[in-house]
Amino acid sequence: MSAGCRKPLEGPGTRCHSDLVAETLSVAEAKRRFSELIERVQRGEQIIVARRGRPAVALVAPEPPLDRHRDRPLGLAAIAGSLADWTGLEAAVETIYAERRRDRRAPRLR
Repeated sequence: MSAGCRKPLEGPGTRCHSDLVAETLSVAEAKRRFSELIERVQRGEQIIVARRGRPAVALVAPEPPLDRHRDRPLGLAAIAGSLADWTGLEAAVETIYAERRRDRRAPRLR
């Protein structure tokens, strides 16, 4: 629970109600305290900046970038999905094997 919590929530991992509600600041106040606000957002807080009393923007921490290559299959597995829909795959493989057997010549021995 946060220090100075006035309205604690119940349940496991109890948190303060104010931890879940974003603080709202005017544009002028946000400009004056911008460095502080960045630090608070990095710690997980959300800040609402209001213009003329209406919410204009929210300061929130960015989500970590997605690692698009982390779950990507490697090697031949990378193309396996695209080959699964190829109806002529078996015939093409047989043609390749037949050509390789036909072109295979015995090595010349001296």
